[in-house]
Amino acid sequence: MGKKYSFEQRKYVIGGVAIAIVAIYILRLLSLQLLSDDYRLRADSNAFRKDITYPSRGLITDRKGRLMVYNEPSYNIMVTMQEQHGIDTLDFCQTVGITKEEYVARMAEIKDPKKNPSYSRHTPQLFMSQIPAEEFSVLREKLFRFRGFTIEKRSIRKYATGMAAHILGDVAEVGPADIEEDDYYRAGDYIGKLGIERSYEKQLRGEKGIHIMLRDVHGKTQGRYMDGKYDHEPVPGRNLTLGIDRDLQALAERLLEGKLGAIVAIEPKTGEILCMASSPTYDPRDMVGRERGEHQQALMSNPMRPLLNRAIMGTYPPGSTFKPTQGLIGLQEGIIAPTTAFPCSHGFNYKGLHLGCHGHGSPISLIPALGTSCNAYFCWNLLRMFGNRQKFATTHDAMTRWKDHLVAMGFGYKLGVDLPGEKRGMIPNADYYDKAYKGAWNALTVISISIGQGEVLATPLQIANLCATIANRGWYYTPHVVKAIQGERLAPEYTTKHKTAVDARYYPYIIAGMRRAVLSGTCTDARIPGYEVCGKTGTAQNRGQDHSAFMGFAPMDNPRIAVAVYVENGGFGAHYGVPLGQLIMEQYLNGHLSSWSEAKARTFQNRRISYGSYAR
Repeated sequence: MGKKYSFEQRKYVIGGVAIAIVAIYILRLLSLQLLSDDYRLRADSNAFRKDITYPSRGLITDRKGRLMVYNEPSYNIMVTMQEQHGIDTLDFCQTVGITKEEYVARMAEIKDPKKNPSYSRHTPQLFMSQIPAEEFSVLREKLFRFRGFTIEKRSIRKYATGMAAHILGDVAEVGPADIEEDDYYRAGDYIGKLGIERSYEKQLRGEKGIHIMLRDVHGKTQGRYMDGKYDHEPVPGRNLTLGIDRDLQALAERLLEGKLGAIVAIEPKTGEILCMASSPTYDPRDMVGRERGEHQQALMSNPMRPLLNRAIMGTYPPGSTFKPTQGLIGLQEGIIAPTTAFPCSHGFNYKGLHLGCHGHGSPISLIPALGTSCNAYFCWNLLRMFGNRQKFATTHDAMTRWKDHLVAMGFGYKLGVDLPGEKRGMIPNADYYDKAYKGAWNALTVISISIGQGEVLATPLQIANLCATIANRGWYYTPHVVKAIQGERLAPEYTTKHKTAVDARYYPYIIAGMRRAVLSGTCTDARIPGYEVCGKTGTAQNRGQDHSAFMGFAPMDNPRIAVAVYVENGGFGAHYGVPLGQLIMEQYLNGHLSSWSEAKARTFQNRRISYGSYAR
């Protein structure tokens, strides 16, 4: 009885297991065919061939509609392994200009799932890219001999001039990370790598089209599936209009030849960047085609770092261009009045601390202090603010208020320009100094921050934005390179006003000081006939020769341009910063340089600064 019962139990168990296995297989088949795309996609890949048609990339023009970047036809050689057989390999290699070894290596790369995750024998795979039209004509005549090889028409970026490389950027083949991040791309596609080509990639690239081709059981193409009912044509990329003035950009790059530094000009009322030059630079036309990798390697190994956009990536002590911010903070916080005067005995002298200054009258008030760039005045201003116990309970509180004002003026954080790689600069806070000095610090410890030295760092873009903010009497738009996008509005961050924490009524005093600097102070070389120019020099101390800086705007009462110039190791602000800034403003305001100014421009273009074995 017990044995019979045991047999009956085993029979039910075995039957249950068999039923479970069958059920699992049925569920899996249902999942593959009804719920999962994998089976359908694999079946489709055998029945259909999806030919991608590529859109033309958007054009890029300057603010006057002049072409800066456009497209020219190029061709990719594609290979479908299922159809590729019986060809004369040697003839093919000679036709496309490669060796047999290169052919074998490329075929191996195509079949390698690690290097080409999307590989399929049934779909065209990229064999060679960016074949110029003149080389393609030779291949086209013989293509019928090479079964499995087809031509995919593409376009290649062309640059109208050799300038604005840091702004425009470049386009190159996607890498595995690009494909993984965005399923729009497949191997052999192109993507913006630098500059606005990268920032506005989605607008510029457009949308791909597709032609679905029907294949028989042998893999041969029979024609379009349902006469093209499910095909769709590519949508071209959107065109971009830049705020850049091509002539102004050309002049800025000329003036910086043989120097390290940057020039940035902004239209204050819109925040549009009129020019942005970084030196050394490179020719964007070198970053196109199959030689791109070789040129890029040479640029990367250059100790002068020409790929670095110093206008947004270079962080420097702003020097005396920073003094207007200190005047504004002092006025807003009630630390000074426009008539408040401080002594200057060839510098700031207090409790054994001395910071030098050049000769001028003493005591001195705000407007002449800006005009003569008095160091002592702004040191006394900071000392009085940090020691004011009626307004600030501690030095920490005063430091925090100081920092908050500067952040509201666009310092210490990225401004948000529409270019990749922007740096934030440095505005120290109380916690920073607590850590650096173990809590034992006071106003005298950090007094040099009042004149744009010490730990304070800014980008040339931030200095230009400060100048635009002063020109606007206390507000700015986030600086941006792109002025308009075809069929699309600019992002809200470029059309929203940012106001500082300083009342507009205090800005005229700063402007009066900057106007005096041009009339009779440190910026007299910035004068332009017919315009009221306002300016501020900067001489930023450095371990070697000082850096030369300048910021200025014009006209005073209806500002059209604000400019910042920064030349590494250029000496006093008046040596390079002022004359270069004057030339930029004159070119933009008048649309040309006078004969005298053109001669000056050639002089500075030919003037080189020796940097020795420079490495930063």
